[in-house]
Amino acid sequence: MTNAEYIKAIDIRTSRRTYRTSSLSKEIMQVISEMTEYVNEQTDLDLKFIEDGTPYFTLFSGKFSLVALCGPDTELARIHCGYYGETIVLQCVYHGLGTCWVTGTYNENKLYNDLKLPKGMRLYGVITIGNVKPDKSFKEKMMYNATHKTSKPYQKMYEFCDEKLPEPYVYAMKLVEKAPSATNRRCVIFRYENGMISAKVDAPYSDKSIDFGISQLHFQLGAQAKGIKGEWNIKGEFITHQQKVIKFPEQQEEDSDE
Repeated sequence: MTNAEYIKAIDIRTSRRTYRTSSLSKEIMQVISEMTEYVNEQTDLDLKFIEDGTPYFTLFSGKFSLVALCGPDTELARIHCGYYGETIVLQCVYHGLGTCWVTGTYNENKLYNDLKLPKGMRLYGVITIGNVKPDKSFKEKMMYNATHKTSKPYQKMYEFCDEKLPEPYVYAMKLVEKAPSATNRRCVIFRYENGMISAKVDAPYSDKSIDFGISQLHFQLGAQAKGIKGEWNIKGEFITHQQKVIKFPEQQEEDSDE
């Protein structure tokens, strides 16, 4: 997908908990399974695609699959679950599927036992994926109103800003506002100092770190849309890819030898 297509998916993404009674096609399941395998090859994660996710839920309805977010017990794995899990979410949304991030309201013990994860691997949450109607059901609307707070504007996500935020970063932060977050808590804390963006969460090694990874992706996509390419390092700093120009110094004219 292109950067613009990812951003379009961000604009239309919303959590869906009511799915159609028809399961995903085998072709789509294969694509999602390949997505998880690709992420596993690129990271320390061990994502699992489950064709039928319904046995692990009571509050969701219809037929849906799921991606189990598994990885080692590290902060980086939690962040990667958010970052790479959201890439899968956005690709599914762009192609007309419904999705939902879930870290609590499912039968975690049953899924963990069924996965038979190797020693040292943890289950951090799941992403449900299925066919949906264009509009949310009445039940979905009720659940949304009961569990979601007013979204926090990006200005309140900064603990420090030593100068006016550049326009590309303003746009990037507006995409962070649209990132999925449990009860819209917006727990990632940003800082802009000496021309550098950095971020953190107040409770690492928790599900807030998954929010951190999701926000990192949204910020990165927004910055890139405005011409700033960069990536997040393990310190939570957004490092831009600025081309280094090497050239000879200008020479002053000298009197010719006679």
